[in-house]
Amino acid sequence: MAHFDEALRRYYDQRATVYDGMYLRRDPVWRKDLESLADEMAKALIGRSVLEVACGTGFWTEIVSKTATRVVAVDSSEKMLELARKRKKRNANVEYVHGDAYSLKEVTGKFDAGLANFWFSHIPKSRIEEFLSGFHNKLERPATVFMADNHYVPGIGGQLITKLGIEDTFRLREEADGSKHEVLKNYYDRETLERLFSPQASDLKIHEMWYFWSVQYMVT
Repeated sequence: MAHFDEALRRYYDQRATVYDGMYLRRDPVWRKDLESLADEMAKALIGRSVLEVACGTGFWTEIVSKTATRVVAVDSSEKMLELARKRKKRNANVEYVHGDAYSLKEVTGKFDAGLANFWFSHIPKSRIEEFLSGFHNKLERPATVFMADNHYVPGIGGQLITKLGIEDTFRLREEADGSKHEVLKNYYDRETLERLFSPQASDLKIHEMWYFWSVQYMVT
């Protein structure tokens, strides 16, 4: 699956400077869902030392840093991290780290919370257990975990692509310069989320909105 990881990193390197535009849609339902998600996350992680995976430009990092005591935010894209670090002047309790979500060997310190927003859909289904196990192993017990991602909404996010013999799905996305990218993007319903998270979680809460879903749970 290394080729998927590298393709994803290159894609986000390329669109780092325009990435935050996705959060600025004028759709009132989108904005309401986004505000609800931000409020949920901030409340779930209040007073926590947070390990954030796939932080991107630091959009969610900046929000959670207002209620968390400390945030260590990891991403594999240096271009994304360049933009994220520009926010650091406003977030003295944040440290940004270039690293791999599947190993997190670059991360040191103690954490009683984990955060991964809009990353879960980019994990190949064959690597979900690997990611969750490694992520949870970086957290002290008991720990709170918060994750959020997209629901499948027709017409949003580019053409959905399926491939014979591959359980993952992809999105075909076209950038402003005309370049096209196939991006691994999996979607999940409530039943599947329960099946995936229940074996490793206690007190699992799932919240479904029109555009997004969120999960909050304890690792003990």
